[in-house]
Amino acid sequence: MTELNHKYRWWQEGIIYQIYPRSFQDTNGDGIGDIPGIIIRLDYVQSLGVTAIWLSPIFPSPMADFGYDMSDYQDIDPLFGSLADFDVLLTEVHNRGMKLILDLVPNHTSSQHPWFLESRSSLDNPKRDWYMWHDARPDGSPPNNWLSVFGGSGWEWDELTQQYYYHGFLKEQPDLNWRNPAVQDAMFTAMRFWLDKGVDGFRVDVIWHLIKDKQLRDNPVNPDYKPHMATYDQLLPVYSTDQPEVHDLIRQMRQLVDLYEDRLIIGEIYLPVHQLMAYYGVDGNEVHLPFNFQLLLLPWEALQIATAINEYEQALPVNGWPNWVLGNHDRPRIASRVGTEQARVAALFLLTLRGTPTLYYGDEIGMRDVAIPFEEVQDPQGLNMPEKNLSRDPERTPMQWNSQLNAGFTEGKPWLRLARDFVRQNVDQQQADPHSMFTFYKRMINLRQREPSLNVGDYRPIHSDAQLIAYIRHAENAPRFLIVLNLSHSPGYLTLSGRSLTGVVEIATLPEWEGFSISESISLGGDEGILVRLTT
Repeated sequence: MTELNHKYRWWQEGIIYQIYPRSFQDTNGDGIGDIPGIIIRLDYVQSLGVTAIWLSPIFPSPMADFGYDMSDYQDIDPLFGSLADFDVLLTEVHNRGMKLILDLVPNHTSSQHPWFLESRSSLDNPKRDWYMWHDARPDGSPPNNWLSVFGGSGWEWDELTQQYYYHGFLKEQPDLNWRNPAVQDAMFTAMRFWLDKGVDGFRVDVIWHLIKDKQLRDNPVNPDYKPHMATYDQLLPVYSTDQPEVHDLIRQMRQLVDLYEDRLIIGEIYLPVHQLMAYYGVDGNEVHLPFNFQLLLLPWEALQIATAINEYEQALPVNGWPNWVLGNHDRPRIASRVGTEQARVAALFLLTLRGTPTLYYGDEIGMRDVAIPFEEVQDPQGLNMPEKNLSRDPERTPMQWNSQLNAGFTEGKPWLRLARDFVRQNVDQQQADPHSMFTFYKRMINLRQREPSLNVGDYRPIHSDAQLIAYIRHAENAPRFLIVLNLSHSPGYLTLSGRSLTGVVEIATLPEWEGFSISESISLGGDEGILVRLTT
């Protein structure tokens, strides 16, 4: 085993595992996952080989958007447990040599947050300017044409005070006015509360939404809008997101976090690559990792993805560290997007690209989106635009632990139904199978974490065509690896002659490849990928 170079930080060498707490493990029979449930499953998470856990929100909330509508930034919702439970979780995570990252939602609060209740109470309340209140136009219509991500106008009329307030998401999620220094101070206080406890960092929700155009100019019409798209996409959010002033706020967040040793800020940012790069900041003084969602959003086509990787690598600022995301709580699962067999290729892809990978719970056992009947839909995005099939419930279903009642997730009624095949597709079954998706993930993670070339090495593209992507990972004074992936369902062929590349397949999506020597050419079946330890 080659020692890793410790000039790298834990979040550069590590692998992040996202847990959606409602769906991980229930311990009290209410059908909703909780913090004690996460604690009893920590040995499993550790056994997978990941090094950090990111928790979706666990703070007090009326749950209009399942925790992304916070009513208190410095406590735990009783649904999930208590602050004492959280302290145990943090200790147990650290005892296992892992890190814990919390979801921070600074763009908006719940409409039940005491701040908003005060703000809404009168025009002259001291907290009135903590939110975005504005007069109607002369005809009584909203101040501008901005839309809500979850459908409809982004403005809600308040009868009591005769003004509109802005909400980029649900009307129960009023946007804070980040131009107000008091709002900034209040949020920084909340961050310090968790940092003082020893939390290792934050994933900051919709960070590019924080500041809006001061003049409230109308957003332009999107000329590429199609009827199947969310209504929000009818306009281009030129003035309601990604404003220049947001970077000053993020620099302040970073300065705060840097007062603590070795902490991390991840930014949730859905923007084109050239805009995304700005969030690293000048001299790297903003977020450490602006989430890179290209593997989530691009068509699963080899040439397009290979081009995107190269553009991303070239666009990175000096000392900007890359990252890749294959799944999350807002997007269909990888096995549903590309198929179960191709999902193995995707796993090999994620874990061999340069930069920090983020895994979504359940992807390591090949969980698929579950069809949720309309009468059982919980997600506000699905409820508000029912005809567009945009509910995020299918990718949020409970973790499939075993073949027992409710897959071992709960003894009560699960908050979302489980996959029909959980009796066959579950952690227990896959841990015992040397050829399962779980075993493949575990072997790949283990290799990535012990080999400097895969962990922190350079990325060098070798070949891409309509089916295949091939690249080399290499760190100084360490073995090199060739990765060849077939992103199609049909056989693909790669000629190595003239490249002086020979080696032995170490890990493959098809186990029969392993141990096979590679030299002149490679003939891959559909949905196959290989990782080759190079000897020349």
